[in-house]
Amino acid sequence: MLWKCYCRKGVETGVKRGGMFRLKTLMTSVSGVRGIVGDSLTPEVIVKYVNAFAQPLAGQTVVVGGDPRVSQNFIRPLVKSVLLASGCDVIDIGITPTPTVEILTKRLKAAGGIAITASHNPIQWNGLKFIGPDGFFLPEGEISHLFQRADYGTPHYVNWKDLGKEETYPRAIDEHLQLIYELPFINVDLIREKKFKVALDCVNGAGGTIIPKLLEHLGCEMIGLNVEPTGVFAHTPEPVPQNLGDLSEAVTREKAHLGIAVDPDVDRCAIIGNDGKPIGEELTLALAVKFILSKRMGPVVVNLSTSRVIDDIVQYFNCILYKTKVGEINVSEKMREVNAVIGGEGNGGVILPDIHHGRDAVVAVALTLQHLAEWGGSLTELVQTLPQYYILKDKVPLGEVNPEKVLAYFSEKYQSENLDFTDGLRIDRSDSWIHLRKSNTEPIMRVIVEARTPEISWQILQQVKEEIVNLNKDEA
Repeated sequence: MLWKCYCRKGVETGVKRGGMFRLKTLMTSVSGVRGIVGDSLTPEVIVKYVNAFAQPLAGQTVVVGGDPRVSQNFIRPLVKSVLLASGCDVIDIGITPTPTVEILTKRLKAAGGIAITASHNPIQWNGLKFIGPDGFFLPEGEISHLFQRADYGTPHYVNWKDLGKEETYPRAIDEHLQLIYELPFINVDLIREKKFKVALDCVNGAGGTIIPKLLEHLGCEMIGLNVEPTGVFAHTPEPVPQNLGDLSEAVTREKAHLGIAVDPDVDRCAIIGNDGKPIGEELTLALAVKFILSKRMGPVVVNLSTSRVIDDIVQYFNCILYKTKVGEINVSEKMREVNAVIGGEGNGGVILPDIHHGRDAVVAVALTLQHLAEWGGSLTELVQTLPQYYILKDKVPLGEVNPEKVLAYFSEKYQSENLDFTDGLRIDRSDSWIHLRKSNTEPIMRVIVEARTPEISWQILQQVKEEIVNLNKDEA
């Protein structure tokens, strides 16, 4: 007996076994398609979505890249085969970061691109990120139409005379790096003079194909951890402090100037200070914003889950800050609309439009090294010049409770505060804020809290989590 329920941001299926349902979740959102390999992400699912993407692009070219997680060994040939059978020519750029796929899709004047990745998700996950000819992820309207074609449309393949052709393109990484070296505010000679010692953790993802090359070109001494792009992740791949213990120890042991950690598809960057302590992925973006606004002023765009540190920095430079829904494409589109000079998301995702309108950890590393070179002091001292806030991020399984019920409960509780419903619910108070939203990539409710002290942040977070759990109990 098969049971299926279509959710707003995903498809849940369950197979009845022994009188119980084993739930399977395929996440579909502006972040693309993501699922557990062999469970919700099967060859049939991949074929369905890739053909839906390819149908309007028949006779045109699609760029294919992605991170090295083990399951790409069968997914990449399958993706390319479906594209070819759908009448698309394929340019395979190899094991590459997602931002490299975005850049090359536009540079090669392709009709679209597919990055095979599940980003920060664990090794059992994989997925597909769909990219338009402008190098942007597909916007909400277009990705919605793609999902409709996949779920309700008719598969279509071309005859033997119209099959696509495949070629490889080995220069993608070098072209990505060259764009960074040519930035007017990156002084390669100055960085080389500093002879930075950098501890680097690529979690055996795509970062190993590009960041060691960047560091070598910039004259850095690299202490490498998990640099080989084997796709067998050495630890939980999300670059958050609890996963970076080995990197912190390496920074302290080797007396490095800083540590760098990236996720498997290299669109998020976390930084460890010279004291061996993570500075928090929010401050990766904060440092980048402060550096860029010191060079040229202009609008800045971030999502609603981003620290107030950015608000204070933008206000200091007398610039305008725009906030969007969470999701790279939402930030990217707003940046293009307002001609922003920099933007990103507080998960360590820096977007510099000089390179492209996508989160890019390689860019974040280069900007951090240039900022540090010009600063002249230590990274820990540089971080202390930023406004001081304490942000906590957590997630609560939704269980049986409807996420809309959670939002309704908190909006009523905090009705006297400043409420923003752009993306879930953000509650702004004079001394703190709370953001509640259903995840785009996991069946959970994300909870972000920020306040002036760690004690206040922790207290608010625990209270919110407890109330969500109680709502779950009420539903049981």
